[in-house]
Amino acid sequence: MIWEKRSFQFGILLLLAFIWGSSFILMKIGLKSFSPEQAGALRIFLASLVLFPISLRQLKKLRKQDVKSLLIAGFIGSFFPAFLFMKAETEINSSLAGMLNSLTPVFTLLVGLLFHRTGFRWMQVMGLSLGLAGATGLILAGDDFSLGTVNSYAFYIILATLFYGISINEIKSKLTHLNGIQVTSLMFLFIGPVALIYLLTTNFDPVLANPSWPVHLLALAALGMIGTALAMLLMNSLIRYASAIAASSVTYIIPIFAILWGLLDGEKVTILHLSCMAVILFGVYLISRKKKVVPGN
Repeated sequence: MIWEKRSFQFGILLLLAFIWGSSFILMKIGLKSFSPEQAGALRIFLASLVLFPISLRQLKKLRKQDVKSLLIAGFIGSFFPAFLFMKAETEINSSLAGMLNSLTPVFTLLVGLLFHRTGFRWMQVMGLSLGLAGATGLILAGDDFSLGTVNSYAFYIILATLFYGISINEIKSKLTHLNGIQVTSLMFLFIGPVALIYLLTTNFDPVLANPSWPVHLLALAALGMIGTALAMLLMNSLIRYASAIAASSVTYIIPIFAILWGLLDGEKVTILHLSCMAVILFGVYLISRKKKVVPGN
């Protein structure tokens, strides 16, 4: 099977990193016409719209006892983070957003340790500490190296990555009988209608006042359909054949694409930013090493 070939897996890995790394610049474009709330709701609704045919086919796999975990995974893992990232990008650049997104494995371990009795090694604790230290550096990495109004918006992304950690642990502990495609499609079946209802309550007059709104809507459509729906399906398929690669390598590559897009868009990336990102990624590397050791035990 082609998915078992390392070369194919690596190609999918790069494609995922490019898609997710590009998501931050697409958010920035969409926010030129739409409010953060509208942009977040559009992202979720359009993703659920693409996944709807798959969701219907997976309904037969839905069990009553799964609903609570699917709601947690859907709202905590996708719905609220979509709004948090949009809100953050109104005041911070896409490069910084991409760097902070690397905290996801850090919070995945932390939530697992605190609430799911996940086993750990002290090297992972060291990695967790480095990741949090790097994130603190990014928050403080303003021109005057102080916690100002702009960089305080980084906390929205940190909260989103914490939510990702909660969602991942919920799926691992409660939904292992469902494959990744089933979990993804069913959770979007729940959150999609909520996003649409909320979207219909917002005011679109300011959006229509901008003559470039169709271009900005197109960016959000790409974000929802490709950056969310397609990317999650690819990731969930990849995990079945290359879980160790998918769990670690994507995290390392995504910030690179986010930074490149930011530089092309004229964003400022300093040595301090890059140094803090390196600290985070080294911390993630220490955390992910256990995942490579456990299967051999």
